[in-house]
Amino acid sequence: MAKPAPTRTDVNEIARRVRDGDVRAAARLMRNLDDADPAAVEVLRTLFPHTGNAYVVGITGSPGAGKSSITDRLIAWYRGQGKTVGVVAVDPTSPFSGGAILGDRIRMQDHALDPGVFIRSLATRGSLGGLSRATADVTRVMDAMGKDVILVETVGVGQDEIDVASLAHTTVVVVVPGMGDDIQAIKAGILEVADVFTINKADREGADRTERELRSMIELRHVTMPMDHDRQHRFTPGGPAMARADDYTWEPPIVRTVATRNTGFDQLAGAIDKHREHLEAHGGRLAREATRARAEFLAILRERLVASALERLGREQGELDELAARIARKETDPYALAEDVAARLR
Repeated sequence: MAKPAPTRTDVNEIARRVRDGDVRAAARLMRNLDDADPAAVEVLRTLFPHTGNAYVVGITGSPGAGKSSITDRLIAWYRGQGKTVGVVAVDPTSPFSGGAILGDRIRMQDHALDPGVFIRSLATRGSLGGLSRATADVTRVMDAMGKDVILVETVGVGQDEIDVASLAHTTVVVVVPGMGDDIQAIKAGILEVADVFTINKADREGADRTERELRSMIELRHVTMPMDHDRQHRFTPGGPAMARADDYTWEPPIVRTVATRNTGFDQLAGAIDKHREHLEAHGGRLAREATRARAEFLAILRERLVASALERLGREQGELDELAARIARKETDPYALAEDVAARLR
């Protein structure tokens, strides 16, 4: 039996509770958004005018670089400054449950009982860009709750790590000595989206070499490639529409940290704050909000169009599984079917 649609009073009440910092209401809303509940979208629409105050920091890098440890230390640093913190930890998707496999809340137990910290793990849900579709929505909910800083930690998926730059005001790229991160930075395109580099595990041999190589690569940023979306609407370098004006004058600092010893985090947080000041002084924060809005709108539009196309396909051609079986038996081909549906939607 279908759940009854919430009334406007219900929607307003949930939104009010979220704005008042009600953890249970916010957690329930985030879960429903992750499950693509249409009623949750109505609440998010009501909350939207009350967002835009939080500062979003993206933390990305190769798997094993220590992103979760850095996130944990940054939480402690910001809490020491009296700021409230939201954390969106994006993990790989379980092939069985569809949920987050790693569960970063387990690795951040020190903050579990802190009322000034809200940590939410999300699964990628098959997202090509390493960020689930609900990541932006959950970030907005935390913003509406009144969190001062929101940390978004990516799953670390190589060439798709750059998607976080469409969501964050400041993107921190984590590298580790001896793991070939310099090559990964070029391959993944993260050189163009890094606002701050941190060499984690800097007590390891090779930290000096890693820093030299990063500085050499930063020199290549004299001519910055602007950002755009490819045909799958993934965030990639290369299009004039996504140029970020502040990138032409900002040179990413390189900070060394050792998360296990809690060293270097005053410098890392200071570098993030300096980038924030730079954005606000040069109008870059508004430009990045526009970048975020564009990426978010395209993602929502794509989701709606695909849902509409599948619904029409089901009415006219049969269920998706049935069509897949016909394609597998070579009774039809996917190209003609897709073109037919696309033509009908035009």
